[in-house]
Amino acid sequence: MAIQYSGAVRDAKLDIIESTINTSAVLKIRTGAAPANCASPDTGLVLATMTLPSDWMAAASGGTKSKSGVWQDPSADNSGTAGHFRIYESTGTTCHIQGTVGTASADMIIDNTSINATQTVTVNNFTITAGNG
Repeated sequence: MAIQYSGAVRDAKLDIIESTINTSAVLKIRTGAAPANCASPDTGLVLATMTLPSDWMAAASGGTKSKSGVWQDPSADNSGTAGHFRIYESTGTTCHIQGTVGTASADMIIDNTSINATQTVTVNNFTITAGNG
């Protein structure tokens, strides 16, 4: 039998993500595939950089935690095709979350993966789901 958690434990595990990374988290959208894990060095060209809202994730509920507020870069850094994202603490140096980027069927949904320098880039959806319910 697999380990199972109550809904309250699953939600608490999700809520600790935001408190660990803290306020003013930085999101960078990059070209290419994500590195092997968050401890690996950054890869790909930075296309967009966003300082996320102070309360950047909604409270977990039902085993999910979703973005809160507007996640947007009004002027993209470079041109290229978005492939992955990384979320860092406020200095933008320590990666805590990474995943794929796309307009559908990806870990983070953005408005357009073909990014041109200076265009606006918007995150439409980002949700983390806890397992073992």
